[in-house]
Amino acid sequence: MSPLSRETYVAVLGPHSVGLYRSRDRQWLGSADFDCVGGLAWPAALAALESLLVKRKPGRAALRVVLSSHYTRFCLVPWSEAINSLDELAGYARLCFEDIYGALDDGWSLRLSPEAAGRPRLAAAMPGELLTQLRTLAKASGLNLASVQPYLMAAFNRFRAALTRDDFLFLVAEPGRANLLLVRGGRWNSVRSVALDDSDCALNHLIAREGEIQGLEQDAPAAFFLHAPGRAGQIADGVACLDADLPQGRVGNPLYAMAMTVN
Repeated sequence: MSPLSRETYVAVLGPHSVGLYRSRDRQWLGSADFDCVGGLAWPAALAALESLLVKRKPGRAALRVVLSSHYTRFCLVPWSEAINSLDELAGYARLCFEDIYGALDDGWSLRLSPEAAGRPRLAAAMPGELLTQLRTLAKASGLNLASVQPYLMAAFNRFRAALTRDDFLFLVAEPGRANLLLVRGGRWNSVRSVALDDSDCALNHLIAREGEIQGLEQDAPAAFFLHAPGRAGQIADGVACLDADLPQGRVGNPLYAMAMTVN
């Protein structure tokens, strides 16, 4: 590697801890726990991240941040011929979020998937102040904030080549939460986020329940794909597991697995 090349670090913000990974040599630099009882999680998460960043070697570097779904809201934005500008699309997406989550103030930053005309979009909302403070922290640490991405979308982009069918359910089981993306006829059909205990029993129960729902709602069930970073338990038959290759001794570390997935 050229001495002028930038290092790249991947920071993963989980619900109760953050982790830091260095891409160049695939080095896990550690994690830090935090307590957010009685308040927002992300200020404590950023303080924990700062404690990790101060330990890195100085020099030119880029920082990529991956956000657990605990910090992100998702919804489906249907196609509308009445939308004629990006501003109108943003306002329409905000209304879609408010139908699900209630009033959404201007403090939330929205991102929408690029789609062809006539197709629904997948949208993600993240706290705007979290993004602002991440930029501030990166700058203070001598880093260039290269990207901030919800883990659900990062995982989908990593494994999309394996999702070759027009009808599939993609389940991402993060610590404490599961996200379900349903595609029908090659188009986004639904997106949901549910609380999930970190146990094989809870995960298999969710898989069985989703299978029953598919059987009731559709003549042909969608192919089922699972990504469960850091898990190594027994999964129900008929589910295709998609995971990044982890070094020996790192299985069971969900933050490390999440960093490896987006690397």
